[in-house]
Amino acid sequence: MIHIDPRDGTPIYRQIIDQVKRMVLTGGLVPGDQVEPVASLAARVHVNPMTVSKAYSALVDAGVLERRRGVGLFVAAAVRRNTRDDREELLDRELRSAAALLVQMQIEEDEAARRLCEHMRDFRVEEGNDHE
Repeated sequence: MIHIDPRDGTPIYRQIIDQVKRMVLTGGLVPGDQVEPVASLAARVHVNPMTVSKAYSALVDAGVLERRRGVGLFVAAAVRRNTRDDREELLDRELRSAAALLVQMQIEEDEAARRLCEHMRDFRVEEGNDHE
């Protein structure tokens, strides 16, 4: 589900694009899934429908979504999932955001690395993928 953070300096349409791409990359949305209609999403997150339309159009242009006339927008059948470039772009964006927070909080690198490793281990255990 898409959420908008008004405190985030990222433009709203970009937040929508990034979140849809993340859901596709992580399997939260798969080819053929219908995305929330423009009017519904705009009303739910309290943004202008044109903003949602702009984001969805960019996702169509990028080949992530496809329009089905009279039906709606769907995750494209041929969408690239988990390509190396897309994963690296998503990871870099998230790590850059986390790094900014760590610097603001004056957390040392070794402490940040230790905590990241702990969280990764926790997720692996939760998902049953503990290979350590």
